[in-house]
Amino acid sequence: MFSLNEDKVIYEKFREKLEKFLNHLGSEFNSIRAGRANPKLLDKVMVDYYGTMTPINQMGNISAPDPRTIAVAVWDISQVREVVKAIQASDLGLTPSDDGKVIRLSVPQPTEERRVEFVKMTKKLAEDCRINMRNERRVAIDEFKSLKKDGKITEDDLETSEKEVQKILNTYSDKVDVMVAGKEKEILEV
Repeated sequence: MFSLNEDKVIYEKFREKLEKFLNHLGSEFNSIRAGRANPKLLDKVMVDYYGTMTPINQMGNISAPDPRTIAVAVWDISQVREVVKAIQASDLGLTPSDDGKVIRLSVPQPTEERRVEFVKMTKKLAEDCRINMRNERRVAIDEFKSLKKDGKITEDDLETSEKEVQKILNTYSDKVDVMVAGKEKEILEV
């Protein structure tokens, strides 16, 4: 192996990018409804707050008091109607009810058909993540090829680097598989 710090920088940058993709996938998975009340379901809901689109989680406390209910306590009570409208407009399929102060969402058990849709959505998100990871692999390998072109590394070093980049990618791809299997199990659990 060559003794440049540039290789460590490339590997580290590659790992950081893959980690970001993994974290993003995790947050995407949190927004997929699995039949249990999860406050993260509302993370993507945006509310028109005095002309500014604001995430609902920045407008109040969101909690799951029981496995089938999500409660939203909006800090600015005058905005309860706007929050209700935003939830109804979202693609979550939840119907909000409010008492003027707290919005309650009953999370129904998804149908078998809906569960299959959620699994497909999960697999598509995972594949998108893998595609991004493979694109990042290409970027890392191109950086090593550039070092080879500049004469900073040999052909053997380039080959070793490509294998190491692939090994790192495989590790992260395995993590994606584990995340998908876990989410799929959660979705299909009755």
